[in-house]
Amino acid sequence: MIRKDTVVHRAIIAFWVAAAIVVGLPSYAVGQAVPGIAGQLPTLAPVLERVTPAVVNISVISETPAVSNPLYNDPFFRRFFDLPDTPPPQQRMSAGSGVIVDTARGHVLTNHHVVANAREITVTLKDGRRLPAELIGSDQATDIALLKVESRNLVALEIGDSDRLKVGDYVVAIGNPFGLGQTVTSGIVSALGRSGINNEGYEDFIQTDASINPGNSGGALVTLDGKLVGINTAILSPAGGNIGIGFAVPSNMAVTVMNQLVAHGEVRRGRVGIGIQDVTPDLAEALGLGDLRGAVIANVESGSPAERAGLRVGDVVTAVDGRAVLGSADLRNRIGLTPAGTDVRLTVARSDGVREVKVRIEAGGRPASSQLARTAFEGASLRNASRQEAREAGSDGVIVDSVTPGSRAARAGLRPGDMILAINRMPVISVDDIRRQTSDRLATLAVELLRNGGRLLLIIR
Repeated sequence: MIRKDTVVHRAIIAFWVAAAIVVGLPSYAVGQAVPGIAGQLPTLAPVLERVTPAVVNISVISETPAVSNPLYNDPFFRRFFDLPDTPPPQQRMSAGSGVIVDTARGHVLTNHHVVANAREITVTLKDGRRLPAELIGSDQATDIALLKVESRNLVALEIGDSDRLKVGDYVVAIGNPFGLGQTVTSGIVSALGRSGINNEGYEDFIQTDASINPGNSGGALVTLDGKLVGINTAILSPAGGNIGIGFAVPSNMAVTVMNQLVAHGEVRRGRVGIGIQDVTPDLAEALGLGDLRGAVIANVESGSPAERAGLRVGDVVTAVDGRAVLGSADLRNRIGLTPAGTDVRLTVARSDGVREVKVRIEAGGRPASSQLARTAFEGASLRNASRQEAREAGSDGVIVDSVTPGSRAARAGLRPGDMILAINRMPVISVDDIRRQTSDRLATLAVELLRNGGRLLLIIR
């Protein structure tokens, strides 16, 4: 006689095996035979045994500015108690995750925010080895950083093509949530091309419902064939924990950033000199574009590569090198992460038809967020005021485009839309002027601003 529980077990096994066949799970998803039960249970254990040694825990000792006591502002108080003019920075410990991607060079990918302001970085492998790590470079705009460790017998994770991902693909997230140690969660790709998560940056996130929590940052998003397709970066949660909405930087973007960090120690943005915006339904109707999608050119800078190539205001860029443009954020990412000197082929829709325009990418200079790292302006996206903005303000200056919540710039009181006119009574007309007048010591700065049409003096310590 066949036991009832055995029949149930066999039914469950048959269901999973059938599901594996129907959805096309690879053979490794069906695991080892379980004693006493006919057949095999589906499992990811074999592929995880292969890839998890490449995912590491990262511990960071960083320095943050000390919380200032109002009494420090009193010279008599400082002199009486023999206190320094500036309180010493406070040490802070934090943890995150990383992914080994090159065993020969010991390269480890992680997030910029995991290692920002790090004084000491330690990488812990799955087998328990603790290795000091060197920061090769970091890019705040994409939230990618590259570390280097020295050791033998490292295991690297094979990098996959994130452009081939589709909504519904199965993925697993591997990292170090809440400092518990290496943890694996599973889910699917919930959406692609997400942006607008942060106020600044180059975003093209993979959204997943695989559980991502604090400490998972910098960990691996892996497909069921064991390939890295994303670096886990952020979550959307009102309470700070997982609610099924997590985001990862696509592997193709991470590799592009990594290559520039290896070559230059920083990311050198490309530009063509255009202002762009999304093709909304209303705009498409107004311009008679029909179902056409892409990014519409709102302005063309004089003397720029775009002007030399013949691009015009109102042109709609629908593809770059034959690959469709999904919107303004997509076009911005692809131009900004293309090395200077590269020729790209833009497919442009104009009132008289569709044409292809070859444009040469030129160097856009270091991003303001990189220039102002470890200064009181860190976290602010700055740019030089345009001629029209300077004319309206009656003065040259620097525009604050955005401010990252919780950053030094946010704590200092800067707001998007501010126009910086002077620092310590010295006029500023460019981001380079601000960089020259700031330092890692975060000294007291008197910043003259134009905000909502009125002048304001902001004291930053």
